[in-house]
Amino acid sequence: MAGLPADIEGYREYVAARLEPLRRTAYLLCGDWHTADDLVSTALVRLLRHWRRVSAMDSPDAYVRRILLRVWLDERRRPWRREAAWAEVPDSPVRATTEGSVDRLTILALLAELPPRRRAVLVLRYFCDLSVEDTARELGCTPGTVKSQSARGIEALRGRLVAAPTSREARTDG
Repeated sequence: MAGLPADIEGYREYVAARLEPLRRTAYLLCGDWHTADDLVSTALVRLLRHWRRVSAMDSPDAYVRRILLRVWLDERRRPWRREAAWAEVPDSPVRATTEGSVDRLTILALLAELPPRRRAVLVLRYFCDLSVEDTARELGCTPGTVKSQSARGIEALRGRLVAAPTSREARTDG
């Protein structure tokens, strides 16, 4: 097996232990499980190429999150991702019947409406539980940018959440 790192077992153990959290993070970034799986696969291939160096790092998780984030941002820039073709106008989404799932679906839909960098800041800060400084480092920006993007993202979510129908309204209307 030419070209594989010497510590392939270490790579396999690392991936097995972190695959699900990586998938969830990717899903929160892109909002689609199939795309999330593609993002994770691409990120893991890139990780394998550099595994010898990464495995010696103090925080390989930060490196992998950065790879995943860059893969997602690169994917968002592709021209075919900006287009949506429909044979006919889609029906309105069906709302779930339980309050928790409606709220979760509403928040995920609202999160998907945010610009990519703002969404990335919110996912890294509040899902991955990174500090402002760690988030800034992963995004390659200043801590002030992370703070302002967090504030703007949360404010946008609040504003849209107020405008979105509540779970009780969704049940009585549908």
